[in-house]
Amino acid sequence: MPESSSPASTAADSTTSPAESTTTASTSSSTPAEAAAPKRSRRGRPGYDRETLINRATEVFVSRGYDGTSMDTVARELGITKSAIYHHVTSKEELLHLAISRGIRALDSAVETESLRENVSALERLRLAVRASVVILIEYHHSVTLLLRVRGNSALEREALEARRKIDAKVRALVEAAIAEGGLRSDFTAGLITRLLFGMVNSITEWYRPSYPVDPDTIAEAVTTMAFHGLEA
Repeated sequence: MPESSSPASTAADSTTSPAESTTTASTSSSTPAEAAAPKRSRRGRPGYDRETLINRATEVFVSRGYDGTSMDTVARELGITKSAIYHHVTSKEELLHLAISRGIRALDSAVETESLRENVSALERLRLAVRASVVILIEYHHSVTLLLRVRGNSALEREALEARRKIDAKVRALVEAAIAEGGLRSDFTAGLITRLLFGMVNSITEWYRPSYPVDPDTIAEAVTTMAFHGLEA
């Protein structure tokens, strides 16, 4: 948000004496050398660009809980003013929307891409979808963690829950197709298998940290290997 002139500077201008005004007027004409001299830029207040703001605010929501975090808290944790935040967003709810939307879009895109893969079995498409979901969860760790914690307390949170259900439905369709093809055992229902698969995937949000000494691809491979061992017919 643009800043107005400070009260201090306004007061200083208004108390200039007539003599000082005359002196100022007589010296206002710059010499050629002065005109050519580079002007020093004013130091602006510290802040964040939009993407960095969303990333940092998401971390704060995850660590403190969205409902218990005010915009004052976000500003204090980021070391900026609330007006600097409102330069990018209009409300805390919009900040939540931006925070979880990136995780939703990435997960949905990954599952959709693997679901439509051609010339491979339904079981392989399912395995690839689970693997891709693990990689996305790690890449968008805080965003997905926040997504998994919403409880439908507002229209925005209910919209996020509906988006999660749509992703679950795509995975369940892959499970059903794999069972129908004989790739998965049929004594477990598609709903149960889907819940077990993503129970394992989503649990990563509880223990994964960027400092974890195993790379995302290795984690994804470990999850899919463990998940599908014993499920294959």
